[in-house]
Amino acid sequence: MTAAAGSEAGIAPRKELVYRHSGWVRATHWINVLALLVLLMSGMQIFNAHPALYFGSASDFDDPAVAMTYERTGDGYRGVTEIFGTRFDTTGWLGGGADAEGEFTRYGFPWSITLPGYRSLAMGRHWHFFFAWVFVINGLIYLAYAFASGHFRRDLTPDGKEMKGIGHSIVEHAKFRFDHGRGYNVLQKLSYLVVILVLLPLMLGTGLTMSPGMDAAFPWLLDIFGGRQSARTIHFISAALIVLFVFVHVFMVLVSGVWNNLRSMITGRYAVRTAEPAHPREAAE
Repeated sequence: MTAAAGSEAGIAPRKELVYRHSGWVRATHWINVLALLVLLMSGMQIFNAHPALYFGSASDFDDPAVAMTYERTGDGYRGVTEIFGTRFDTTGWLGGGADAEGEFTRYGFPWSITLPGYRSLAMGRHWHFFFAWVFVINGLIYLAYAFASGHFRRDLTPDGKEMKGIGHSIVEHAKFRFDHGRGYNVLQKLSYLVVILVLLPLMLGTGLTMSPGMDAAFPWLLDIFGGRQSARTIHFISAALIVLFVFVHVFMVLVSGVWNNLRSMITGRYAVRTAEPAHPREAAE
């Protein structure tokens, strides 16, 4: 029942704090936040060593799928990003450009959002590989808890009734009307499942495929992903989709109640709407 319907029926909505997130879920969530941030920033550092993507087993420098580069102009340089043959002017934020002194500097992503914040492929790889293991181990702990405790089935898997109501849920979200229920809504559940079961395994699998040592031990990885360059491109696309998910996730946290959402991930307590009779007489009836 919505708040409006409750008011028409003489029922006043109220809020109740429920225990929504266990300590295991909260701890692994915040470790993931840190690990993903470092992986993203160090990954851009690694990408900047060769800011182009290809499909297949080898690099085709004349025909990249995506490339961040530069062009000379009459008064200096401009950044250019090319996507499947279409070129975009991205001066100042992607591709090459000039520094504060007007000297040319080449990069894919700006150094200000990479880790480290200067050109160092070796350091970027150290950060990336270390936090990749942090992310994998943390993810395995979360999955073990999720299946053992019933969290995966109970809180993340939508049932038939929820799937039938997905159209209504989309409309309500588009109108910024959010049902603060005890559990996740169907759109949250589906998005989490896509990230957990599709994007993150793709990130892990393609990351392993880019390692020559792993390819030597498990050559079938190259066959699965269509070559090392295809694996690198899929890795990049998966990372971009995870970044998109994070932006949408943060946006929804902001518009649906910042404190309520943050409290649930810090203390586990989440305020849900319930309904109670508006007058004592109605309670007796």
